[in-house]
Amino acid sequence: MDNKYVKFFETNKETWNKKVAFHKDSDFYNVPSFLEGKTSLNSLELNELGNVNGKSLLHLQCHFGLDTLSWSRLGAKCTGIDISEEGIKQAKVLNEKIGANTTFIESNVYDVSENVTGQFDIVFTSYGVVGWLPDLIIWAKIIAEKLVKGGVFYMAEFHPIIWMFDYLKKPIEMAYKYSNDGAVYEEYEGTYADQKADIISKEYFWSHGLGEVITALTNAGLHIEFLHEFYESPYDCLPNMIKNENGNYVFKDSKNLFPMLYSIKATK
Repeated sequence: MDNKYVKFFETNKETWNKKVAFHKDSDFYNVPSFLEGKTSLNSLELNELGNVNGKSLLHLQCHFGLDTLSWSRLGAKCTGIDISEEGIKQAKVLNEKIGANTTFIESNVYDVSENVTGQFDIVFTSYGVVGWLPDLIIWAKIIAEKLVKGGVFYMAEFHPIIWMFDYLKKPIEMAYKYSNDGAVYEEYEGTYADQKADIISKEYFWSHGLGEVITALTNAGLHIEFLHEFYESPYDCLPNMIKNENGNYVFKDSKNLFPMLYSIKATK
């Protein structure tokens, strides 16, 4: 990992460590329902990735492991990594509770080559992931390295247009560039999963346009099967959102003028 990024990752790691205590008990993540058998995965990724039974799966930036464990329940042999040691600790607790055989490893994405052995049939990542990474060239190379020949990379992510807005301003205003222009720092009370949480979130993030994402993956040797864009989100995690007739969420005043999510499936 490049030393110039260390301070950014240290700040983000500290915040994510603090978030875990609130997220594991939040209605947003609804761990009790998960323990009773409900999947944490959405129909989008379930339908687009398809059958994972019997396949090995590496989950990058797994937080405290709900999605990783949900894939395990569907028959995948899963390994989840996350920068937060508190997240990994909680993931291991949940793994024991449901009797899964999932591996969880504390690791920065950029250190996966050193910390995770072997290759996988699937590399998976989703929802609020690439914005924490300053360099997608390294990210894509690691994905390609960890896939077996013929393996699949799949991601579902918030659209880069979403991150052009400053949600701390009232009213919300467009404030950031569409593509990477260096680190953006934000500091605010609470978290997306619990806005009343007694925590000051201190975060650095980077904007990555779709062109940058696709180019990084193709330059790493992956073949893009599809890029899909969606005008609604399964998560009520940003200000001023309302539920639509499909049970998903949109911005109250957006008039569906721009997409909220995208997904990519690529093969090696």
